[in-house]
Amino acid sequence: MKRQVFWMLAALMLWLSSGAQAAEIPLGPGDVVKISVFGNPDLAVETRVSESGFITFPLIGQVQVTGQSAAAAEKIIASNLEKGGFIKSPQVNLIVTVLASQQVSVLGQVNRPGRYPLDAKRTLLDFLALAGGVTPDGSDKVTLIRKRNGETQKEVIDVPEMIASGDMNRDFDLGGNDVIFVDRAPRFYIYGEVQRPGPYRVERNMTVQQALSAGGGLTQRGTERGISIKRRTADGKTETVSVKADDIVQPEDVLYIKESLF
Repeated sequence: MKRQVFWMLAALMLWLSSGAQAAEIPLGPGDVVKISVFGNPDLAVETRVSESGFITFPLIGQVQVTGQSAAAAEKIIASNLEKGGFIKSPQVNLIVTVLASQQVSVLGQVNRPGRYPLDAKRTLLDFLALAGGVTPDGSDKVTLIRKRNGETQKEVIDVPEMIASGDMNRDFDLGGNDVIFVDRAPRFYIYGEVQRPGPYRVERNMTVQQALSAGGGLTQRGTERGISIKRRTADGKTETVSVKADDIVQPEDVLYIKESLF
């Protein structure tokens, strides 16, 4: 329930901030732009930026726009129109209708996985909110893959810890073609004399007693004495350990609840 409230608040904050002026996003191949010149309706065009980074505009031909913001592209087109002697002091308006070159992929355990346009300066939390937040089966830790200066970087961000500490330095600003991946949350398994045997999410600092509660508690025949866990070791082997109620559960633990002899 707390996780659902968190993502609802995050989505609300994103919606409230959407009215703010968007950061200038550079144009790139595949983007579709609509261009008009005040007082010259015959010059209105909608065109796609080519793979080489050009658009074709009436009277002036090809214009290099890759890497330019919409405002900068307007000035370039206006300058070319004026230098060519076509229009005096032209007022050019350029609107990006499809932002194909600057998108972020949000994958894994989110409610709406997909590719989202980077239509403003947005952060990791912004895109998680756009994707509807993390599902109940999703991990608290989010992996961010991005390429900077020709090198691929990997960051693992513990979102609840970041929020709880108030240290938002790891709420990174994202760029085009960045990838956010939310893995499945770690699980433990419980079987034997419990009401609801099966797999369950491992919560932070979860104890054996809390794991029993997640499984609905003991059956009438169950006992908390002699609880054992099958646990995978670092070398990949499985060992069986006896645990107490306040011991911490680890990911992939298998808890077995014995039947009482009395």
